[in-house]
Amino acid sequence: QVQLVESGGGLVQAGGSLRLSCAASGRTFSSATMGWFRRTPGKEREFVAAISRNNSIPYYRDSVKGRFTISRDNAKNLVYLQMNNLKPEDTAVYYCAARYGSIRYGREEYEYWGQGNQVTVSS
Repeated sequence: QVQLVESGGGLVQAGGSLRLSCAASGRTFSSATMGWFRRTPGKEREFVAAISRNNSIPYYRDSVKGRFTISRDNAKNLVYLQMNNLKPEDTAVYYCAARYGSIRYGREEYEYWGQGNQVTVSS
């Protein structure tokens, strides 16, 4: 069993920055592929970023490349999503997710999920 808790969201003006954190517990964190997904009203939860379990290799959806950075601190069981140059279209509930396998991009591939954390970007 794995528990995930997101934090760090809030309201920010376009062009600003936020850093989301995800605290994990319950199972060996370093063995997990970690991901971030987001959901806006009326849309499916979509892949944002993921980071591999062995070499911490990051992966991103095209729309956030160059703006978002995913990282992990295995000693602290934490995953981060640094979001810079935020745009109104980034407004969503952001979810931390974990899977005990290799990198995947589909929400159905991840076993464990946090409760979500709201990010709102004003124009």
